[in-house]
Amino acid sequence: MLGRLVQAAGRGDAASRHELLSVRGHSVAWLFPLLLLVAIAAADITTGAFEIISWTVLVPGVAAAICGVRTTAVYALVALVVYVFADTVWQHREETGLPGLVLVALAGGISVVVAALRVGGEQRMLHMRDIAETTRRTVLRPLPVGFGGLEHAAAYLSSDTEARVGGDFYDIQPGPHGTRVLVGDVQGKGLGAVDTAAALLGTFREAAYHEPDLATVAERLELRMQRHRAHTAALGHLDGDRFATAVLVGFSEDLPDTVDVVLFGHDPPLAVGPDGVRPLTDAGGLPLGMGDLTPGPPVSVRRLVLAADETLLVVTDGVTEARDPEGRFYRHGEDVARAVAGDLSNAAPARLVALVRDGTLRHSRGRLTDDTTVFAVRRTGRPPEWP
Repeated sequence: MLGRLVQAAGRGDAASRHELLSVRGHSVAWLFPLLLLVAIAAADITTGAFEIISWTVLVPGVAAAICGVRTTAVYALVALVVYVFADTVWQHREETGLPGLVLVALAGGISVVVAALRVGGEQRMLHMRDIAETTRRTVLRPLPVGFGGLEHAAAYLSSDTEARVGGDFYDIQPGPHGTRVLVGDVQGKGLGAVDTAAALLGTFREAAYHEPDLATVAERLELRMQRHRAHTAALGHLDGDRFATAVLVGFSEDLPDTVDVVLFGHDPPLAVGPDGVRPLTDAGGLPLGMGDLTPGPPVSVRRLVLAADETLLVVTDGVTEARDPEGRFYRHGEDVARAVAGDLSNAAPARLVALVRDGTLRHSRGRLTDDTTVFAVRRTGRPPEWP
């Protein structure tokens, strides 16, 4: 709830405004210009000091800002009628004459045009948001419940609130050699980052299914990143030097208390369970795309203890680099430790993800400087199914 409220208040876009001006799914935006019109008319009847009725010129302007074109046109006409009625019938003061009438009529016409331009712009923006949402769902495919024998939950927030899509990525791929998980963050923003994320995820989904060795999966990802960079550079794009940090995890049914982990320059994931919160590892390799900078094998697979009742929590830079107005970083591990110490059910993936997501938004006052992903998985205790 907190995350939705912070986003709705902070984005300032059409969808958020419609949400804030709705009650039980029905728009109440028309009520505000109506109340203004009634207040102006009442003040004009009870006060004769000056021509308050001239303020009806504001009514269609308010409607143009928050209502549709037809509603704005109705208020432009009603404001004109009320003005004429007050000027000719109430007559508790001198008539304002033709200039006032022209002013109210002109304001009404301009308001209708402004409303039409605003509504057209909002429709185009919402269409672009739909396209971005479709792109996001293509890159970050929906994951079935219990996919690969894992209970999972994820939250994704783009720092570009208009686009709603960025360079963070995650996926689960079950297969004959176990279930593999990939969470990562492409350096930079925009469509170039999305393109890179899509390339890495495509390679992961194939290699994680077919390759028996997690090191080979990691090497395929490194090679794909280098090939993608070369292709981008050959096209003459200025973002051809991108890299990506990532966490690659392998779950095996034969090893219920351990996982295989490869870190590509990413912050270590946290293991969250009855014994508290701990970093799963303190060592990692270079980001994807930089494997050629070091001699020897480009990747190192580590087998680490992860109990069956522990949840693996992975976050991207949007969480670790979130700052409050005083510039202090968000310590999500401390929040998680307090929450789990108070109630062990907070270690469940869904509650854990909601806790970190809401804590990040609260700490940063809803001002995200980077794409933000919170991803958590835990074994379900059931054998994984794979096609």
